[in-house]
Amino acid sequence: MAEHDLAGKRALVTGGASGIGLACVRELSRRGAHVVVADLNADSAAAAEAGGEAWVVDLSDTAAQEDLELDVDILVNNAGIQRVAPIEQFDPDAFRLIQRIMVESPFLLIRAALPGMYAKGWGRVVNISSAHGLRASAFKSAYVTAKHALEGLSKVTALEGGPHGVTSNCVNPAYVRTPLVEQQIADQARAHGIPESEVVEKIMLSETAIKRLVEADEVASLVGWLASDAAGMVTGASYTMDGGWTAR
Repeated sequence: MAEHDLAGKRALVTGGASGIGLACVRELSRRGAHVVVADLNADSAAAAEAGGEAWVVDLSDTAAQEDLELDVDILVNNAGIQRVAPIEQFDPDAFRLIQRIMVESPFLLIRAALPGMYAKGWGRVVNISSAHGLRASAFKSAYVTAKHALEGLSKVTALEGGPHGVTSNCVNPAYVRTPLVEQQIADQARAHGIPESEVVEKIMLSETAIKRLVEADEVASLVGWLASDAAGMVTGASYTMDGGWTAR
């Protein structure tokens, strides 16, 4: 792995204060990029550790993002939330909130970043999707809908950005060991009618050939490669890191 191959590049990571986002902040910083940590709870300590900066932002306030202009070379759309419930019980406001954070905001951030990337003739958009961007699971109507939409947005960005030196790809992990996953165990147990102690084995790992959770730094390593010059011909792709889930 080349060290400092992203030196001189400016990266923005949404949801960068924890989980996959924080791992991406650390990976991109290690490779020499100046990283902006964008998060509702942006951690100045995380930004300081990475030698970057914190941007406290509510990505659900999409109206406030319509006039943004972003000077970044690398955009990692990672921020996300989860709600687990049957469709007939799913809160419509929660459904809309998930679409704003995980579809509308990525669109607006890409829209804000592309002019600068086009002017430089170089740019990387990496969208943290999920195995749920390629497959569905019961009780996750909003999340699955949002991830499928993100896949489409990423592909259109790839087609439009290609002639300008901009690539766009999705990373599709299975369940990753993060606070987001840990917080949904109780909801999953309730929705499926099983004890919380059985959720990881019977729900989260039921479809994978490799029976463990993905680690956040594994996801970040793929993000770092996709952001590099070595991945210059990779665009419009969806890279699974799912232990064989989508091989079925």
